[in-house]
Parts: sequence; C-alpha cells; structure tokens
Amino acid sequence: MKGFFVLLILFHAVGAQAVCRSGIPLNPVTDLCWQCIFPVSIAGIEIIPGPVENNVPDLSGMPVCACPAPPPLFIRIGIPVSFWEPARYVETVKDPYCFPSLGFGLTAAGGFLGGGSQEQGNASVDTSTFAQAHYFIYPVWSIMELLTDFACIEHSGFDVAYLTEVDPLWQNDILAFILEPESILFGNPIAQTACIADSVSTNAGFSMSPLFWCIGSGGSAYPLTGHVNDDNELMANSTIAARMVYKLAREGLVCDTALNLCACVPTPIWVKHNWRMHVAKPVRDFMCHPFGRTGLIWGALKNPPLVGDNFVWQLFRRRSCCAF
Repeated sequence: MKGFFVLLILFHAVGAQAVCRSGIPLNPVTDLCWQCIFPVSIAGIEIIPGPVENNVPDLSGMPVCACPAPPPLFIRIGIPVSFWEPARYVETVKDPYCFPSLGFGLTAAGGFLGGGSQEQGNASVDTSTFAQAHYFIYPVWSIMELLTDFACIEHSGFDVAYLTEVDPLWQNDILAFILEPESILFGNPIAQTACIADSVSTNAGFSMSPLFWCIGSGGSAYPLTGHVNDDNELMANSTIAARMVYKLAREGLVCDTALNLCACVPTPIWVKHNWRMHVAKPVRDFMCHPFGRTGLIWGALKNPPLVGDNFVWQLFRRRSCCAF
C-alpha cells in the first residue's frame, strides 16, 4: 500500500485538475471477468471447466507433488492445483499520470509524456500510437479476503508497482535497446513473417511462446516501449499492455507462477501462454484473451467516444501450485 499513499500525497500536493476523464475506481466485483479464473484442475483432473480450454501443457497433470521444506521436514507432499489467478492489472493511458483504475489523475503535464495516435511524416497511412503504462499489484483474493487459508493464493496487498512516466527507456526506442539487445535479430522480414503463425494461433486459441518476439495480431514485441505502429487505439493499447508485462519480466520484476509447482520462476524471455487479459475499463469485456488476439473478435464498443482513450487491462496469470 506504500505506493498508493505516495500517489495520494502527490495528488494533494499538485492541486491541479487531471486532464483525464478517470471516472469510477476499479471495482473487483463488477469490473473483473470472474469466469476467467476457470478451468480449475486438481491432480490432473479438470474439476471446473472454463470458457477457454487449456490448450497448453499443465504441471497439475501429476497426481502428487513434492516441494522443499524447512527442517525438520525437508520435503512436503501435496496435490497439484492449477487455475488462472487475477493478481495484477495494467493501465495504458494517453494522458500522463492518469489513473483510471483509481478514479483520478495527478497533473496536467503533457509534452513528450503524452500519448495517442499520431501521423509520422507526410504519409497519412504511416501512423503510430504511444501510451504510458502503469503496473499494479492487485491480489483480488487477498483484497476481498477470500480463500485466505489456501496456500496457492498470493497473500499481499494492493500497490502501484511501476510507472513508465519516470522511465526514460519506455519513451525512447533506441534507449530501450539496453534491455533488449536481441531485438536486432528480429528486425527483418523473415522474423516478422513468422509472427503470422503466432497471430493465427492466438486468434484460434493460445499464444505460441517459442515466438517470443511476436504479440499475435499486435505485431512485434520489440521495442519494449510505448510506441506501437498501429493507429487503432484499442488494439495498440492492448499490445502496449502486453509489452509492459514482457518489459517487467525482462527486468526481473515479474515471475511466472506456472513453470514450477513450488516457486515463482523469473522469465527474462516471457512465456506468453501463461498469461491472458481482458479490458476492464472503460468498458469491461466478458471474456479473457491471450496477448495479441485481434480486436475484431473482442473490441466492439470497448472504446466509446469521450472517455479519453485511457484503459485498464486485468491480467490473469496461470497458477500451478503444490497445495499442502
């Protein structure tokens, strides 16, 4: 909660009207797609089916599991459990320091921090979108005090974990090369043509994690900045939200909860198929989607006029855990 209180202090200190139309704060009851936590599997058996099938390998397929434990036990035997956990969300905003999930903005600052669609040069078809991003720790189960005795649930508090407005690497594609030197290998037609396969797979069911440099129909995952070569605000912001997850994974600030039943594993190269998301604001979606699924499938009426093109994306991460 420390980051949240810092934001409140800054808000009162600035004393300026926010430029964003922030609206009502995020409500976990009404703004979250609850069916997206399914399917739930225990010991390899799907106990509760979900709207989206598990089309990728799942560690919960084993009947029993074992994890290290402190002395005198040294090892603990449990049952594998798998589900989708709503534990984080990302804001992508055209207006700097606008927090639509909290219901306010901090300043009227603009300049190079501002976002939105813009033309590049004289070619009207050469357009791009830029947005700032905010990453929030949002353990819904703990916030709502549900399943408090379940070991596979994250027990922490709400916090503001990352703001790109203060990150120069997010603003500049060249500076971002510091984080992504391998991106030089994928800036060619052959590598980008491979993204067609990821796009087809993403729209059909799930992301192809071996093609880590692609975000389905969103295009390239590189550079890890807020600039996307797409003038469709909704789809571009969806891509920016996915890039935010990859960027934080590269920086060691995000780990994967589905690669090991006993621990959260750092993933400098992200495993895309263990994440999915849905837009929560300005209009909530009723289904989750893998990173990069085209907005033609889910984007209708999700960005009505006069809302400022400021979005909240609820993240669901696959959770595979050894329940004792």
